[in-house]
Amino acid sequence: VQVAPGLSRHYSLCGSPDDLQRYCLGILREPASRGGSTRIHEQFQEGALVSISRPRNQFRLEEGAGHSLLVGGGIGITPILAMAWRLQALGASFELHYCVRNRSRAAFLELLGSAPFSDKVTLHIDDEGQQLDIPGLLRGPEAHRHVYVCGPGGFMDALIDAARQQSWPKANVHYEYFAADVDTTGEGFTLQAERSGLILHVPEGRSIAQVLLEAGVEVPLSCEQGVCGTCLTRVLEGIPDHRDLFLTEEEKASNDQMLLCCSRASGSFLRLDI
Repeated sequence: VQVAPGLSRHYSLCGSPDDLQRYCLGILREPASRGGSTRIHEQFQEGALVSISRPRNQFRLEEGAGHSLLVGGGIGITPILAMAWRLQALGASFELHYCVRNRSRAAFLELLGSAPFSDKVTLHIDDEGQQLDIPGLLRGPEAHRHVYVCGPGGFMDALIDAARQQSWPKANVHYEYFAADVDTTGEGFTLQAERSGLILHVPEGRSIAQVLLEAGVEVPLSCEQGVCGTCLTRVLEGIPDHRDLFLTEEEKASNDQMLLCCSRASGSFLRLDI
């Protein structure tokens, strides 16, 4: 979504994929907003024209799974909802677990209670003593079961770690981070922007994206936290120091692409296709 000139943000589609008349987004107004959610809540009104991109599927559903465990924490329910709608339409086996601290912080409660898959929904509300038993949910990994999680970072890490401890196959554990801390510590390095014809110095405390923008190079950015993949760029020479939460471990190991908003160089030089 283009929030304002030069300011775009990614949000999850949470409506039914069968509804081709509209896109439904769930956008939490963040107290520490960097400009996206606050502007949308304050400035987007009914009838306004909004510029958007085509949808991109960065949290892919394995539709052939024998059983799917859908787990949403807080506003992380948004992509999980779209998966539930799709699995319901397919007649697939699944269950949805929604975890929140209290009811006042929950989104889409009315929808979850009235949706055609409401019998597959379990609420876990901390203040009401209904915390999710993550190890119990993941007990006994089987090849046909897949788990999907989205929500606060600590919540997601707990589930992903539990799946790892219980020997779930990596390919059966799916997740999407909304936000992450950006670490720009480390030695400075030389950056060659091949298509721009520039050689630049990236000092400690500055990201590659920031240095390129200051030099007049157009860099596509959205989250600026290494989670959305908007600034993914091909690496022509050098070894990246991957600090993102977007690329898979296999993609990071190939070292042929990197995110410019957060990652750095493992050595003293990088040549990028930008």
